[in-house]
Amino acid sequence: MHGANLGTLLRTCDAVGACLAVPPLPWVPEALDRGNTLRRPVCVHWAGPDVCTWLESQRSAGFRIVGVELADEAIRLGDLPAARQRTIAVLGHEHSGIPPEALDLLDLAVEIPMIGTGASLNVAVAGSLVLYRLAGFL
Repeated sequence: MHGANLGTLLRTCDAVGACLAVPPLPWVPEALDRGNTLRRPVCVHWAGPDVCTWLESQRSAGFRIVGVELADEAIRLGDLPAARQRTIAVLGHEHSGIPPEALDLLDLAVEIPMIGTGASLNVAVAGSLVLYRLAGFL
């Protein structure tokens, strides 16, 4: 994920009253600094060195885990209800998607229908659409 994508997701999180959770990869702090165009500190959580363990701990704490992924059991974005409890939206790699070990941790998968020839949207665009839907704005 590029700094521009993180910047877009930071702005979307700010717009819908959400926080951004990111894995502690070496390039992320600098990308967050470059991508943050907001005039105030932003809400960022670090997912821990093992993202799957972090997701499991969040589920145990009562969070719902929603993945943005093309999957047989995925529901369409238009059918995704607004979040009624604390929810984490998991975004995968733009080319390879959510890793299989993390797919097993999802409570729900949501897909964004596409008419064009592309198989997926840019991760920041997809994440923004899902966040707005979860916030009840779409």
